[in-house]
Amino acid sequence: MALETGHELLPLYLDGELDAETSRAFEAHLDTCAECQARLAELEGLRSAIRTQVPHHAAPDTLRQRIMEASAPRKRSTNWPPLALAASWAAAFLLGGALMWTMQLGSRQSSTAPLARDLLNGHLRALAAASPVDVVSSDHHTVKPWFAGKLAISPLVQDFANDGYALVGGRIDYVGDSRVPVLVYRHGQHLADVFVLPQGTALAASQSQQGYAIDTFTLGGQPAALVSDLGDSERAQLKQLLANAR
Repeated sequence: MALETGHELLPLYLDGELDAETSRAFEAHLDTCAECQARLAELEGLRSAIRTQVPHHAAPDTLRQRIMEASAPRKRSTNWPPLALAASWAAAFLLGGALMWTMQLGSRQSSTAPLARDLLNGHLRALAAASPVDVVSSDHHTVKPWFAGKLAISPLVQDFANDGYALVGGRIDYVGDSRVPVLVYRHGQHLADVFVLPQGTALAASQSQQGYAIDTFTLGGQPAALVSDLGDSERAQLKQLLANAR
């Protein structure tokens, strides 16, 4: 791939807008092109800064006064009984607290939404590719060293073929600003991706998107996410096998 072409594909790759074949070709180019690696790191740093440094605005100080005015009974008399005054302050406090909690919840959810999107996009790209793995092997002695030579994270790798979940191999994918290892398991006709994430990654609770489940857990002390279309009982079994792996 020409250097100029690589520069043009960088932002599209970062946003997950390339088709599977082009994405694989770009990743092969990226492994050997220091300039594209540097530019990609700059773009990832910019995206990370936008996510983490966008200011979160608190509710204005006038909000409590407006709530009090809206909730206060309209009386001609200016003498407030003590009980009514206390009730109005309590209502204002509760409403203000509920509003702040809702704003904080929305902020936490927005911080994890890009992560879930990246996980699902990575899984869908792999399903559409000619092969969902970069290294094909059911032997953890082959898969783990392959990761060790390419990434800072060398995940715990174990085959569960005897339990019906065979290790297919592994690949490298992008989640957020990091290149991460992905373990691929097969159960019947279903493929399940296990993304092993950097320490400190904020994970949302397990969720479903577009018919695929994203289950969060810990694999060998590392935060991890299982992405698959397995049924509830199958996902629970694989998740338990992975969580108990040593």
